[in-house]
Amino acid sequence: MSVVACGSGNGEKLGERVIPLGQPVPKGGGRYVTGSAYQVDGVWYQPREDPAYDRVGTASWYGELFHGRRTANGEIYDMDRLSAASPTLPLPVFARVTNLQNRRSIIVRVNDRGPYRSDRIIDLSRRSAEALGFRDKGTAPVRVQYLARAPLNGDDSYERRYLASQGWAQFASRARARDPGAVGSIAGARQPPNQPPVAEPSGGPVLQQAMPSGAPQLRWQASARVPDRPSSRQQLGGVGRFLIQAGSFRSEDNAERARSLLGGVAQVEVAPVEVGGETLFRVRVGPFADETSASAALARVTEAGYTGAKIIMN
Repeated sequence: MSVVACGSGNGEKLGERVIPLGQPVPKGGGRYVTGSAYQVDGVWYQPREDPAYDRVGTASWYGELFHGRRTANGEIYDMDRLSAASPTLPLPVFARVTNLQNRRSIIVRVNDRGPYRSDRIIDLSRRSAEALGFRDKGTAPVRVQYLARAPLNGDDSYERRYLASQGWAQFASRARARDPGAVGSIAGARQPPNQPPVAEPSGGPVLQQAMPSGAPQLRWQASARVPDRPSSRQQLGGVGRFLIQAGSFRSEDNAERARSLLGGVAQVEVAPVEVGGETLFRVRVGPFADETSASAALARVTEAGYTGAKIIMN
């Protein structure tokens, strides 16, 4: 009897598990597939080549139930790689996926079909959901951008290099080393340099942090910045009296990089403020319910390179 993966929203019947759990999964081995229009639960889907594909919707993820089984293009699904399923993109292709709640971005290999539920536009591997910071939540609002066809040999060095180049991923790697249950680990991530604060008219810190030098130069406009959305300047919610002021930036781009880097600590707010006639972009983390929690988070923010960070009252 076949089993349907209702939990993931993939909508696909499970095939035979060709690689047992715990055994290494080979890369590649599939074929290029676009396919004809097909119907699932009364809804029609039309796969097609679409280099301009750029959509916003909901991402979900699928894991162990599908691990070691064939994907829609004949490859074998590995929940520990950066891969994904799409109802309409050709297979396999590279796509850039951005979590619109924390601004984390990754590149995934799209090699499977699904999901088929409500407004979901992509089903990510377990590893991908961990990297984007929503594995525990189950779903997240995302932006998905088509990049290019992926090689049939399954080479995943491109996706891994892009991930390792992200500032937030470097911080997540160190947090994972301290607490294996905290966030997904990032292999080979570089340590970001500490950037000392410089004085600004108000006496507060203005951090002049740039992305680490030597980051891979990626093709296919993979580093294109996600357009601003109203949520990028929303006020911090939640209950708590304590905040961490990570710093203020003259560049909004640097403030958004700080948001991505510190998203693994707690909720991050980026807000414009006027200081001495100059517009700065202030970055705050939290809130925290007590000073003990705030102090622990401050240590993580400082370790991430924000040496001028301090605890303030909400």
